[in-house]
Amino acid sequence: MRTSDFDFVFPSNLLAYQPTQERDESKLMVIHRKNNKIEHKLFKDLYQYFEEGDTIILNNTKVFPARLFGNKEKTEAKIEVFLLRELDTKDRTWDVLVDPARKVRVGNKLNFGSGLTGEVIDNTTSRGRILQLHFDGNHEELIKKIKELGKTPLPKYIDRLPDKNDEERYQTVYAKTEGSVAAPTAGLHFSKHLLKILEIKGINLVEITLHLGLGSFLPVEVEDISKHKMDSEKCFINKDTCDLVNQTIQQKKCVCAVGTSSMRAIESSVSSRRYLNPFSGWTNKFIFPPYNFSIANSMITNFHMPKSTLLMMTVAFAGYDLIMKAYQIAIQEKYRFYSYGDVMLIL
Repeated sequence: MRTSDFDFVFPSNLLAYQPTQERDESKLMVIHRKNNKIEHKLFKDLYQYFEEGDTIILNNTKVFPARLFGNKEKTEAKIEVFLLRELDTKDRTWDVLVDPARKVRVGNKLNFGSGLTGEVIDNTTSRGRILQLHFDGNHEELIKKIKELGKTPLPKYIDRLPDKNDEERYQTVYAKTEGSVAAPTAGLHFSKHLLKILEIKGINLVEITLHLGLGSFLPVEVEDISKHKMDSEKCFINKDTCDLVNQTIQQKKCVCAVGTSSMRAIESSVSSRRYLNPFSGWTNKFIFPPYNFSIANSMITNFHMPKSTLLMMTVAFAGYDLIMKAYQIAIQEKYRFYSYGDVMLIL
């Protein structure tokens, strides 16, 4: 398939710039792959589609305040730096995006305030720059300073400064392990109340960790999607999670991956017998059609942007015609798109 096959047009007013008032009151589109039936619900109705012994896989990654605002030395030009990943703790070097990129060159120094400065030491990465941070303190104190000065890394389409509400809502209620620069957005719809209902119903809630970088959200710039390369992301799957998931598979019950990040994680560590293995490392798994999924037989995911790797994975799971039809219905029914948007359950 070609990248252009995943293009579609939707009104800009369907982009979600703010979260819903309550997490679990987002719209929920339920897609039944067996008969192509589509239902319209609210996310708080999710429990109706699962039974005792089913397993739901959650990504417990936690977003860190990865946006720094500073000024360029001498010119005082305003510069925004988006921290992607730490490359070397000793040298304090980070892979970053810089905006506006045209104003920054190797050797430029940036001042973020409170004694934190940075120097651009390389510009050879595919995404942007290598930035070396300077602070009079050890590594732990540097990270503390970044968190003090940093802001919630809202997606670029939300063209406003993050507020207190974003600090809470651009984070899942079960976030534990810090390391993402983007939220696992399918999980944002879960409330503590809904999780308790699922637990009382006897549904297993297990956790994996996949720290999202910008790889999943960067545009596919080649027409042949098989030529696209995903950025690597850190992933952790423990034995307890594997045991529960594999038991669910053996019992022929439902295994549901919450979000494309959870799906990518579990598909990165599959045994020859198509069971889930423990994993600790990096994955650059890119799932696009056709693809034979091994672990999950249902999936929760938001409505994604045209030509995105996230949409490609969703199509691989549910089929091209069904998903593109569902997206057209979502547009007609005014579902909200992207990070703070509505959600679908694919059964």
